[in-house]
Amino acid sequence: MTFTLKDFDYELPEELIAQSPANPRDHARLLVYDRATDLIKDDYFYNLGDYLHPQTTLVVNNSKVEKCRLMFDNGKKELFVTSVRNNNTVEALVRPGKKFRAGKTVELANGITAEVTHVADDGLRTLILSEDLDSELLDEFKYTPFPPYIAQDESLAEEYQTVYAKDLGSKAAPTAGLHFTDELLNKLQTQGIKKSEVTLHVGLGTFAPVKTENIDEHEMHSEWFQLNNETAKELTASKHITAVGTTSVRVLESLSSNEKSFEPQSGETDIFITPGYQFKAVDSLITNFHLPKSTLLMLVSALMGLEEMHRVYQHAITQKYRFYSFGDAMLIL
Repeated sequence: MTFTLKDFDYELPEELIAQSPANPRDHARLLVYDRATDLIKDDYFYNLGDYLHPQTTLVVNNSKVEKCRLMFDNGKKELFVTSVRNNNTVEALVRPGKKFRAGKTVELANGITAEVTHVADDGLRTLILSEDLDSELLDEFKYTPFPPYIAQDESLAEEYQTVYAKDLGSKAAPTAGLHFTDELLNKLQTQGIKKSEVTLHVGLGTFAPVKTENIDEHEMHSEWFQLNNETAKELTASKHITAVGTTSVRVLESLSSNEKSFEPQSGETDIFITPGYQFKAVDSLITNFHLPKSTLLMLVSALMGLEEMHRVYQHAITQKYRFYSFGDAMLIL
């Protein structure tokens, strides 16, 4: 069956877009959807252990968000660093674009400059900075890369990291994991629920809009991941797997065979999961509520079915769940 972009559209009242997280983190609401019965239950995230399979392994993404948004001159000039070639050569999205023309050296602030050596067709600039990216002179200009639908508020920077974040490299948080506290993880461990860590560095492509009406024509972004030897063994021995977030799903489904056997590996994955996909590794999923027409929503629809996704999302809207990165959570069993 061919799906179109409008199949994944829905109307969301703006007031349901969360601007700050629940406090404490695990007091976010939790929508539990059971695929076997199609039943929906409303609860809170701190009761997650009441619903998880007793022998499940939670697979979390331990990637840490970089302060890759640089703002100068009271925000009038901005670099969003997408990749680093060396200490002072970067690729970045810039604002305003007309100031950053090829061959031009732009004054940023306090004598700090950026020389534009290349402008790609998609607007991405290659820049040579006058200061190394890790220089203390740049620290005051570095900000957390909150999504555009969240107001820039650096006081929330720590809230935009998971409690188990380790490996620096993401341009956005793996947000399903933001609901966990150390106390909740310890409680789940005492229940016999194991936790394994993978790494996938979330890129800007995660938020790239799908522009093709036929979704099969969408060119999926790639993201760097790593699964180490110890985790591969843990997952191969697992009787049941609950992925925490779509990023964890992408790693697991990129590596698993039909026998749920995992091999250690690192590299890029551009897996694009849409309805009709047969899941090989993931049994359950913890996820947030995603933007309309997004690849993340398509992945969720692949797991629960397109019609059920719309029904569940309408329930969440009616019950005034909070949406997107700082919003509430859903457990798909």
